[in-house]
Amino acid sequence: MKPIRLLLLLVMFPLITAASLHKFYVTTTKIEYVSEKKSLQIISKIFIDDIEDVLQLRYDPNVSLATKKERKVDSEYLKKYVLQKFNVRLDGKEIVLNYIGREYENDMVKVYLEAIPVADFEEIEVENKILLDLTSEQQNIIHIKHHDIRRSLVLNTENPNGLLNFE
Repeated sequence: MKPIRLLLLLVMFPLITAASLHKFYVTTTKIEYVSEKKSLQIISKIFIDDIEDVLQLRYDPNVSLATKKERKVDSEYLKKYVLQKFNVRLDGKEIVLNYIGREYENDMVKVYLEAIPVADFEEIEVENKILLDLTSEQQNIIHIKHHDIRRSLVLNTENPNGLLNFE
């Protein structure tokens, strides 16, 4: 019985270590329609190292987030990039997103956006191209809550836009 366990361990060990070294390229975004406030509230979670990489490539090789080296211009680059890469249409009309701010949580940056006033809608189209210019393996997961209905989208390089109907 021991040789079988040893053989199994020898076969499985490389597979387990290889899986732990694989990097995931994922962002998650929560969109919620708050009817009392006529507001569309958006929170995106992005890995800091990935967003730093893309900001360094696009704007400045010295971009540094969540460190003592972070400059005011670095957070401006983050704002500019997110507002260029993330768009929402309600019932076919593009809405203006306001950048509320960002905060750091472990190895993630949480970006807060909001659109007000927003009338109730039946259809939402989300374009999320965040980090798609960094790697083709990037996936952007979107969770949308409209009243009591929850739906999700997975966007990627091939499909950076998603459309949901809440009729």
